[in-house]
Amino acid sequence: MSSVIQTSDISKIYQMGSETIRALKSVTIDIKQGEYVSFMGPSGSGKSTLMNMIGCLDTPSGGSYILNGQDVSDMTENELAEVRNKEIGFVFQTFNLLPRASSLENVALPLIYAGYSKSERLDRAQAALEGVGLGERSFHKPNELSGGQRQRVAIARALVNDPSIILADEPTGNLDTKTSYDIMDLFIELHDKGNTIIMVTHEDDIAEYSHRIVRLRDGLVETDKVNPNPTRDNPLKNVVVEEA
Repeated sequence: MSSVIQTSDISKIYQMGSETIRALKSVTIDIKQGEYVSFMGPSGSGKSTLMNMIGCLDTPSGGSYILNGQDVSDMTENELAEVRNKEIGFVFQTFNLLPRASSLENVALPLIYAGYSKSERLDRAQAALEGVGLGERSFHKPNELSGGQRQRVAIARALVNDPSIILADEPTGNLDTKTSYDIMDLFIELHDKGNTIIMVTHEDDIAEYSHRIVRLRDGLVETDKVNPNPTRDNPLKNVVVEEA
């Protein structure tokens, strides 16, 4: 299976006044198409910095990063923005939805930058919402949805451009336990369909859903292990909770 992400000795140094912070020291990692990987580590371990590198939100201070055969290490801001829009779907802890826009409009947003016509944007956005079980909530605004539904809208937005990889940064961080497991069920479905998923989490039970767990410490990969028995059974699947 081909690699979608290849980093070679990437490092990241931040200068904060007179202090030099080495957020990443030397990280080499290879992620194949269709993998489901979690990044874990304590605060300051470098996991969020590594996610930013992989998501083309930042560039490394040293080393190289190949995304789908393209060297993105030295790209300009405009080139990185184009790569982000085409190749990567982002899911954030805080959902990052436009409060005055409907679910449909929020999901269609990345397609504006991709040059689709309005009718194409709305058709694709509706299909993405239906894919996450929210086809009937197209015209609801974020404040009319529960936390779990807002995260599903965010996931639909991440999927609408058919990206190479989905990057999920603490996707259950603002959700209760039952809703978190429901969202992880959705990630199982996405992975089963062939999506490459990379997730940052500090929660062991959430990381156990992934097939590979990379632990970082002090800007270095501490361990990189296959998870032989990824979670597939939602322990709260049959628990009914009234959605707000």
